[in-house]
Amino acid sequence: MTHDLSLPPWRLLLFSSMLLMASCNGQDHSRALVATTDVPTAGDTAQVAEYIVAAFEDSKGDLWFGTNGQGVARWDGTSLSYLSIAQGLIGDVVTGIDEDGAGNLWFGTHDGASRYDGRTFVGYSAAQGLQGSGCKVLIDRKGIIWAGTSAGVFRFDGTSFHALSIPTPTIDTPSYKMAPGKVWDLFEDSKGNIWFGRDGHGASKYDGSTFTHFTKKDGLCSNNVASITEDAQGNIWFGSITSDFPPINEGGVARYDGKTFTQFPEVKGLVANDIYNLYADRAGNIWIGAIRVGAYRFDGKTFTLFDKTDRPDLTKYFAIQAFVEDRHGTLWFGFSGGLFRFNGSSFVNVARGGPWSSP
Repeated sequence: MTHDLSLPPWRLLLFSSMLLMASCNGQDHSRALVATTDVPTAGDTAQVAEYIVAAFEDSKGDLWFGTNGQGVARWDGTSLSYLSIAQGLIGDVVTGIDEDGAGNLWFGTHDGASRYDGRTFVGYSAAQGLQGSGCKVLIDRKGIIWAGTSAGVFRFDGTSFHALSIPTPTIDTPSYKMAPGKVWDLFEDSKGNIWFGRDGHGASKYDGSTFTHFTKKDGLCSNNVASITEDAQGNIWFGSITSDFPPINEGGVARYDGKTFTQFPEVKGLVANDIYNLYADRAGNIWIGAIRVGAYRFDGKTFTLFDKTDRPDLTKYFAIQAFVEDRHGTLWFGFSGGLFRFNGSSFVNVARGGPWSSP
């Protein structure tokens, strides 16, 4: 399989991300602005966003969707609204969303992170210690706020962010997708360990005092780990992606049981492919977004592929960027192309005007 030198829509997201890889400009974004932009949805056939790159349900049941250039979209069950730089968000490329114990929402962007209390924003960038771009956020069970960017991992002390120095493992054949050491994903497992998916450096597990590193040599499909999750049995799943520097056609899905890694070469698209997102639903299934193939659901025994949609023009490349399951059990998928809702057998495109729920 060779690299496609054309630019399909899902790869445009990666190229736009690379253009935004410069570090934050050091401006103080701590000013607070009221967020009040509501968008009418009735009859609106425009996409929620061309790229949905993050998805989250908050404690109130509102759904939030991070976009690649339009800020963050919120669906409150009745109306759709957008929050962007104009309302005080620190950046309009929103790559991560989480909620702290006080009910504040944290948005990771290409220009830093924003804390939102429902009315006002406080921004954190280089001036507050948060270096790099492409920010993902994680709030662990202790309430610690973590951020992962192109510059590494940072922890919040209540006022500013501080870098956590992660050792670099020995790699026999160095390669990377965008920036060596970039943190693609942060994940807390059931034992309280924090995992970091790193570009070119594999995956690192942090137990609060020591690091354990895993690389392709240990059993990962590549050293560019873009997504990490855990199944109901305590196995850790890794989605990894191909390398561009130099071009190496690797990537795929690997499962770690604490002792050994298992790959799945017999399943189409789960080796030598880009796997940007994994998701564990409440029923115990693992969902896998396999570029150009579709979405797999693994129930512990069988991989079931779902590749049917009502908008094949938007899902030609099946570039899934985000997953979230809401409190009603509905699964939402962010695609390169728009927002989709899973109806149990296929994907239904949800435009600004819906359909937001099943008929």
